[in-house]
Amino acid sequence: MHRWRGSSAAAEVPLGGNVTAGLVRVGATVRRPAGPWTPAVHALLVHLREVGFEGAPRSLGLDERGRHVVEWIDGTVTHPYRPGPSLVDVGRLARRLHEATAGFVPPVDAVWGTVIRPDGDDLVVHHDLSSWNLVHGCGRVAWIDWDTAGPGTRLWDLAWAAISFADLVPAGVRDLADGYGLPEGERRDLVDLIPRRAHGMVDLLRTGGEPWSRLAAEGHLVTWETIAARARAARPALLAALLA
Repeated sequence: MHRWRGSSAAAEVPLGGNVTAGLVRVGATVRRPAGPWTPAVHALLVHLREVGFEGAPRSLGLDERGRHVVEWIDGTVTHPYRPGPSLVDVGRLARRLHEATAGFVPPVDAVWGTVIRPDGDDLVVHHDLSSWNLVHGCGRVAWIDWDTAGPGTRLWDLAWAAISFADLVPAGVRDLADGYGLPEGERRDLVDLIPRRAHGMVDLLRTGGEPWSRLAAEGHLVTWETIAARARAARPALLAALLA
């Protein structure tokens, strides 16, 4: 992975976040602590740029301190999700992302930072298509925070989006599926996968190390246990909405 030759003269502005420590903005870039997954993420982001997908930041390399340098994208991140792009448009953006990653061939020595085991490995997906990772409002809509990208399935990503963007509201989940162009059979599979996706987060908070144990102690475990229970209870209403 190459060294970035740009300037680091601008002041560093901490960006916060619950999971990634040391995340800062420097001018028109974001600097992220690098890890074993960084070369694979860099290769993925380079591929997305090469195939013309604008919904992700450019990866620029490593700075002089060994941090991953990615493009800063101006805009707004809202959580809980409030109207920016419609949920239909979010579904369309997810579809375009998966169409772009379908042709990606990972490096033979790729290491990924995925933290929850997915339901398959059909293609490389984002793994965190959430409202807190969608930048919008300045002429561009883009997914950010790619450190947990890795092999997965389209429905795995969509199940997470159904929880984050639609908050399990049946009409919202239907809009996501409509925007994605999901066929009927896969809509049934999506509804069945949503509770498993939520329980994966519960298990991570219960058994994972840092930062997950800290987040669990701060109340995130109770929150996700509630979401998982809602996901189970919502199945009949979600099926009715998605198959209407």
